[in-house]
Amino acid sequence: MATCPECDADIEVDEFDVDKGDLISCPECGSNLEVTSTAPVELEPADDDDDEDDDDRDEEDEDFDEEDELDDSDDTESDGEDWEE
Repeated sequence: MATCPECDADIEVDEFDVDKGDLISCPECGSNLEVTSTAPVELEPADDDDDEDDDDRDEEDEDFDEEDELDDSDDTESDGEDWEE
């Protein structure tokens, strides 16, 4: 049995059914929890916000790369024009 760190509810978790790092949800408050220890089972709030921020950063990086590719192609064309003169 483990305790939710958010609402102090008892959560029935078998230490043989979970591994360290597993994510579970509290049936009482719905909080996402990470298993930090298996003997005894200990839970901490999961860092969901970090995952979303990483996804946002990846999307921003993709947008930036696309802009770079466009800028690079413009530079290539202007360099080619200089050589022809």
